[in-house]
Amino acid sequence: MIDDTFSHLDAEGKACMVDVSAKAETSRIAKAQAKVIINENTMRLLLEKALPKGDVLNTARIAGILAAKQTSSLIPLCHPLPIHYVDVDFVILEQENTLILTAEVRTTGKTGIEMEAIVAVQIAAATIYDMCKAVQKDILITDCKLIYKSGGKSGIFIND
Repeated sequence: MIDDTFSHLDAEGKACMVDVSAKAETSRIAKAQAKVIINENTMRLLLEKALPKGDVLNTARIAGILAAKQTSSLIPLCHPLPIHYVDVDFVILEQENTLILTAEVRTTGKTGIEMEAIVAVQIAAATIYDMCKAVQKDILITDCKLIYKSGGKSGIFIND
């Protein structure tokens, strides 16, 4: 059976924040991933830490962490959550000129932390774009997705 009610609309169809006050607090983890595809020259400069704006990956990591902490200010009706842990990690596929970004966010709360992970990875990717755009304008940011979540009544979700 499909529940066709909208959780963010009241009886009159007005937007509203979901009331989670009666829900139990649980440990929650979410991981999101995105790809940034650059060209060979940009990859070489990134690896040599020779891009004009400085250390791209450390700056992107910090941007992603800050973004996770600001998610409820950016996404309408998103609950503000205490964030206990955020990290943004990078896998460099040098031969493919691709960066795989993964953000992980953890909390204990009454609602999920998926949006914080998604926002973190997207802002980290946008920061990479910003720091590399002086040498390459056609950078691709692709395949942003939630790859893992745990906690709450729906349990574990893994997106292969």
